[in-house]
Amino acid sequence: MKSYRKELTFKTKTRRAYLNITPQVEAALAESGVKEGLCLVNAMNITASVFINDNESGLHRDFESWLEKLAPEKPHSQYAHNGYEDNADAHLKRTIMGRECVVAITNGRLDFGTWEQIFYAEFDGMREKRVLVKIIGE
Repeated sequence: MKSYRKELTFKTKTRRAYLNITPQVEAALAESGVKEGLCLVNAMNITASVFINDNESGLHRDFESWLEKLAPEKPHSQYAHNGYEDNADAHLKRTIMGRECVVAITNGRLDFGTWEQIFYAEFDGMREKRVLVKIIGE
């Protein structure tokens, strides 16, 4: 069985952002040479998320609105965590959206359902963060 590891790095220009990282994950899969197996993609920071959904800008705005209702950024004083930092909302948003996704690899390709794409969600950006791509298989 082969094992391949690659780190992707992101630094968003805004505090919150949604990036389609499917092309970078597909490139890592091609580099790995794996034809059948599994691909794990996970955020390596507690205030970012990786998830699978549709690449539709209206949906991304809906995520933003929904998450802001569930865990509003301000006022910062509403959170017990916000003593040293002001990012408690980012921790909560990450918990809701999840840490990682796993995609089957079939015939050397990510085995997606209709419209599925992989996204990196940033909830406390403007600094460098990592995403791990771990591929195992034959």
